[in-house]
Amino acid sequence: MKTNMKKIPYVLALLAVITSCAGSYSVQGSSSVSALDGSKLYLKAVKNNELKNIDSCDVVHGQFHFNGVLDTVRMVNLFMDDESIMPVVLEAGEITIRIDNASQKVGGTPLNDKLYEFIDKHNQLDNQMNELAHKQSQMMLDGIDEATINEKLSIEAAKIAKEEDQLVTSFIVDNFDNVLGPGVFMMITSGYRYPILTPQIEDIMSKATDKFKNNPYVRDYYKTATENEARMQGLDPDGTPNATKEPVATGNVDMTAPFANKEVADSVK
Repeated sequence: MKTNMKKIPYVLALLAVITSCAGSYSVQGSSSVSALDGSKLYLKAVKNNELKNIDSCDVVHGQFHFNGVLDTVRMVNLFMDDESIMPVVLEAGEITIRIDNASQKVGGTPLNDKLYEFIDKHNQLDNQMNELAHKQSQMMLDGIDEATINEKLSIEAAKIAKEEDQLVTSFIVDNFDNVLGPGVFMMITSGYRYPILTPQIEDIMSKATDKFKNNPYVRDYYKTATENEARMQGLDPDGTPNATKEPVATGNVDMTAPFANKEVADSVK
């Protein structure tokens, strides 16, 4: 998702850690992006609202490799310096990463396969949304009046946006109790200026399992978003009147880039 969900995008977003038996991980990567050669890559996770290095390695002749022992399955992001490239699930098994100028892909283990199947579907919808700009230009060249163009494209855009919301919501719901559910939830919320309660988030939380609700990021986000909703209605969180209507921001690290940063070549120039 390109990464901003539109930003499904990236957006890698804040990423949660959910405890399970993990064992060791091995990541074998390859890249055809010449600008990556000789650079240092990092696997980073968020802890206490700060990015922490989990592992690092150098890219040598288009190849790179991470390995280590992990006591939890966790979702991390692959970084070059401070530039987020893509999300990776660290889990037991042989994880493969492929980076080229057109796309990035992680596979080889069950959760990574599932995550990137989802990202591919989301990217397809993002591409459809982006294509509407080309349609608009072509319709204008064809002499179609602006009102007709706007009406037609607004309908198409609303349909794509609804499909995106359904795709994301279904994926999170289906993965409430593993790292993917909280991880994608973070991707779609960490780019907000402050925590808010959108209809989509309300829908997700109404279906959520206790394990998902008690994930540290999800729990803190929903608590702050609920308090912000009250503040914007002129109330304190306890329901008493309050003249201050400014919502409270959080110290979230913006990691909206993870939904497949298709412009990776530009990001490493």
